[in-house]
Order: sequence, then C-alpha cells, then structure tokens
Amino acid sequence: MTDTPEAIMLFAAGFGTRMGALTRTRPKPLIPVAGRPLIDHALELTDAVRPRRVVANLHYLADLLADHLAPRGVLLSHEQPDILETGGGLRAALPQLGPGPVFTMNTDAIWSGPNPLELLLDAWDPARMDALLICVPIAQTIGHAGPGDFRIDPQGRLERGPGQVYGGIQILKTDGLADIPEKAFSLNVLWDRMHRDGRLYGLQYPGRWCDVGRPEGIALAEDMLADV
Repeated sequence: MTDTPEAIMLFAAGFGTRMGALTRTRPKPLIPVAGRPLIDHALELTDAVRPRRVVANLHYLADLLADHLAPRGVLLSHEQPDILETGGGLRAALPQLGPGPVFTMNTDAIWSGPNPLELLLDAWDPARMDALLICVPIAQTIGHAGPGDFRIDPQGRLERGPGQVYGGIQILKTDGLADIPEKAFSLNVLWDRMHRDGRLYGLQYPGRWCDVGRPEGIALAEDMLADV
C-alpha cells in the first residue's frame, strides 16, 4: 500500500439548498462560474497532480452530473436511496478509490494562487499525519461568514477554534472509516479521532479562496479570478 495519495474524491452529491432557485433544475457543481461549471474548476486543479483515479459521489440530479463527467473518465459513486454525507460518502467510494490515503475535495469553492493539491502533496508526511487539511486565514477568504474552523499550532497540528477556514481540500488516511458505525456521517467524526491522537494537521494556504455556497458567491468568485 502506498503512502502517497493516488486518488481524488470529489464531493458532488449535495442538494445545494443554499443556492435557492439556481439548483432547482441542476446540481450545484454544474453552476457556472466565469463561464465554466464549478466542478470543472475543481477538475482543472486535479490535472496537475495526475491522480490514477478521480471519483465523484452523486445523489441529487445525478444523471446530469454523470453525463457531464463521462468524457473526463471520472468514476461515479451513486448514493441511493439516501445521501451519506462526507464520511459515509467517502467510505462508500473506497472500492473505486483504492487503498492508501486519498485527496478529498469539495466542489463549491474557487481558488486564486498556488494549486492547493500540489501544496498538500509537498507537505504530506504520513509518518506524523493521518490527515492534512488546507486552511485559509479569515483575511484571505471571500464570501465566507464566521470566525473560522481551526487554529494551527507551531507544530502544524490543528485545534478547533477561530482563525482559519477549512478550504475543503485535504489528504486523508481512510482506515478509520471502518470503525464508525453510522451509515451517514460527517468527516468531522474521523477528524475528532485523529485530533485526539495528535495526528490531525493543517497547512496554511498563501492565496485567496472564495466560497460559492450561495448565489452571491458567484460574482465574488468571478471578481476574484479577474483580479489576478
């Protein structure tokens, strides 16, 4: 089993309810930003690390996403009849992702700066880490409300608290998923166990990051991309 991630999980199953009318007839990952669907921005980032496998989980309006992703060779993990959340969705996709650590990636954010996947890969140390999350200082976020999710200590370990926003991309060892009894659960459950063991780490992102979870985030992201 390799200690280097060779697969990427794209989270694309959600209902996108915060997008209101924009997601009544299409899934959120297909909402266009700067002329391209959100999920295409994510796929562009994945190209740089040349993964052996890219898997997307689907649930809401799955056929539309499946048709869009088919030409890219993305493997599909269909969640039916119920959506499984991030932790359950990742566990269900493990047969397609394969063994070893994986990248996971939310598909509702836009990045301006270095490729976050490449930064994580360069900093990944499986001897010390069970997860490495990319985090964005509050001052470098756009379209995000709230004080943040984590603090990064001098050794790079994460603590819950204000200051840094989880950017939605990480490298994660998946072994611990088998021990969680719930079928549908958040990856926060696994992070809490890793934190308890002192193996939950964070990497500060040097660029800017825009949350596109709400309609107003589209224009904010487009402005950010134009200001390069």
